[in-house]
Amino acid sequence: MLTKRIVLAAASVFLVTTIALATSVRPAFAVSKVDCDAVMNELNSGKHAKEVATDLSISTSSVYRCKRHAKAAAKASTKSMKEAQTGKEPLAAPSSAMAAPAPAMAKPATSPAAAASPK
Repeated sequence: MLTKRIVLAAASVFLVTTIALATSVRPAFAVSKVDCDAVMNELNSGKHAKEVATDLSISTSSVYRCKRHAKAAAKASTKSMKEAQTGKEPLAAPSSAMAAPAPAMAKPATSPAAAASPK
């Protein structure tokens, strides 16, 4: 009977301790997102990544992530501008292998040479 009380008391203490620690621990992920515009402004003014990270109280990996996103956005913008100048439309990948054919591919192409040849 005494051992049951000791086990019950130990389990209760363990449960209370676990709950107390779980509620006091802050999450490891960032609460707010990084302002990449501010990061890029700082970088474009000539500062190094470590200086920007210190000034904005963020990690250097966040600075490099903003640089990577800005580079990808600039590349996509340049690509779309070139396509607009040449009159090409961006190629869209089909969502699955069983996607419906495009309207141009649904009907066979008829050229004057194909229409003149006997079948």
